[in-house]
Amino acid sequence: MKHTANRIATAILQLLSIVLLALFVQGCAIFGEPTELDDTKGWQADRIYAAGDEKMQDKDYDKAILYFQKLESRFPHGVYATQAQLEIAYAYYKKQDPISCVAAADRFIKLHPNHPNVDYAYYLKGLATFNERGFIEKYTAQEISDRDPKALKLSFAAFKELTERYPKSRYFKDATQRMVYLVNALSQHEVHVARYYMKRQAYLAALNRAKYVLEYYPNSLAVEEALVISISAYDYMDLADLKDDTLRILKTNYPQNPMVSGKVVEDEHLWWKFWESLY
Repeated sequence: MKHTANRIATAILQLLSIVLLALFVQGCAIFGEPTELDDTKGWQADRIYAAGDEKMQDKDYDKAILYFQKLESRFPHGVYATQAQLEIAYAYYKKQDPISCVAAADRFIKLHPNHPNVDYAYYLKGLATFNERGFIEKYTAQEISDRDPKALKLSFAAFKELTERYPKSRYFKDATQRMVYLVNALSQHEVHVARYYMKRQAYLAALNRAKYVLEYYPNSLAVEEALVISISAYDYMDLADLKDDTLRILKTNYPQNPMVSGKVVEDEHLWWKFWESLY
């Protein structure tokens, strides 16, 4: 009898637990998830900005972005809101989120085209994709010239717009230096692809890549190799006149190049093999 009473009591307790749990779940559904406490409630713009700046110093960029977004939402007008927009772009740059950085910078440019610091927004756009790499590239030894040049071109375009629009900008010198680097990287990418085509005997494709370098990157470090690839391609394609014309250009501009120093036998198709052996 006693055991039966205990079993009944246990069953009642289990039933009550189930009912209470159901009521709790239903209550959550009615009232929704508990809201996070807003630590900025009642704060003025300067205090929220200071909090965001402090998080930037601590490298807590997600929290900094949250503060700056609250500031802009709560106080959409005034110097703090405007500066917060720039800070958001910079925070995205620091956390290596180029897409969000460019979007934030573009938004600032659109909203404040005549702002005294708008040149900085262009500069951030250039920086955002300057060293952008994919997941695999971050963990390999892949060179910048081996990668898809799309990000490099976007970076160059942003720096170019900055230097053309704001030649007196404090960022002009650095942007110009980065543009030189990008031009060399982009031209190296083209000759990298040209080498690939040469090895696979796709001489016309290789020639087109080399000609692209000569036309669009005439002051880059890859010009010498582009000329050599062009000569090699013309040689394999039996286009003697074009080969000789290009060889004269190479000799005039790069007299120390081994190809014009008499080390290559012209009667044999050794142009590309000779150049390849230098690497």
